[in-house]
Amino acid sequence: MTETQNLTLVQAVRDGLHTELREDDDVVVMGQDVGKNGGVFRATEGLFDEFGGDRVIDTPLAESGIVGTAVGMAAMGMRPVPEIQFSGFMYPGFDQIVSHMARFRTRSRGRFTLPMTLRAPYGGGIRAPEHHSESKEAFYAHEAGLKVVTPSTPREAKGLLAASIRDPDPVIFLEPKLIYRAFREEVPEEPYTVPIGEAATRREGDDVAVFTYGAMTRPTLEAAETLGEEGIECEVVDLRTVSPLDREAIVAAFEKTGRAVVVHEAPKTGGLAGEITAILQEEALLYQEAPIGRVTGFDVPYPLYALEDYYLPSAARIEEGILEAVEF
Repeated sequence: MTETQNLTLVQAVRDGLHTELREDDDVVVMGQDVGKNGGVFRATEGLFDEFGGDRVIDTPLAESGIVGTAVGMAAMGMRPVPEIQFSGFMYPGFDQIVSHMARFRTRSRGRFTLPMTLRAPYGGGIRAPEHHSESKEAFYAHEAGLKVVTPSTPREAKGLLAASIRDPDPVIFLEPKLIYRAFREEVPEEPYTVPIGEAATRREGDDVAVFTYGAMTRPTLEAAETLGEEGIECEVVDLRTVSPLDREAIVAAFEKTGRAVVVHEAPKTGGLAGEITAILQEEALLYQEAPIGRVTGFDVPYPLYALEDYYLPSAARIEEGILEAVEF
């Protein structure tokens, strides 16, 4: 029988890092305050004491330097796991991400791969100041050569993180900090992986397919449960990986229901909802019975505290979006 621990999502991330550090000497964790302080969210707490400063490395506050150093380490065969404290701080390292991290395999004609996993907490809802709450996963999903992963449960956080660290190519691993400590789940103590690029059906239904990921999975499921009591059965698909998207799962759910809604907290324009809508138009148009709905953040800079709850898709707003699709 597999032994488990009852963990929060952030604890599962820490357990995943601990497991991979223990299993593979080439794995190193690096970033601002990840060592002695254990990270701003304590995702690396205790790792420095166990593995030392050569494996859990405190860096200067220089995102370009953090990413660039990790690129060099990965090119030479190590498996670095750099952390950026908040995803909104990744922009100084953006040149390293798109010019080197994403292109190294292609540029070297396959001579070099970059087995590195860039971790960052992302998304809103924690009453943080400016640049701490962005949801800009579409930036990285747009860049060929990068995989972009975002878990929604503790069990999958550990498994997806392990799969990312073991992957021969670079992964952007975005952790939804709103649910870092929102709930607990039984997580296996032993090493395991969850496949990158495969969506998960969180709830079966025949009336409408609802696609989401990360922190928005919970309010989406809440909305689906409420509507289920009214006789509207939602198929809730957690994408888990936004690049590559699980096109087969997306199309299959739409063909089953004929209606779809996409939920994410990122702004609507240029967001993943538009790409998912295009996939459905290209591959399953003849199954469509209603316009595809989008329940998202707004096309404005992320607001401060007073408007934060209004900006993020709530269960009530998700319900409204689903009803529009069903009642069309």
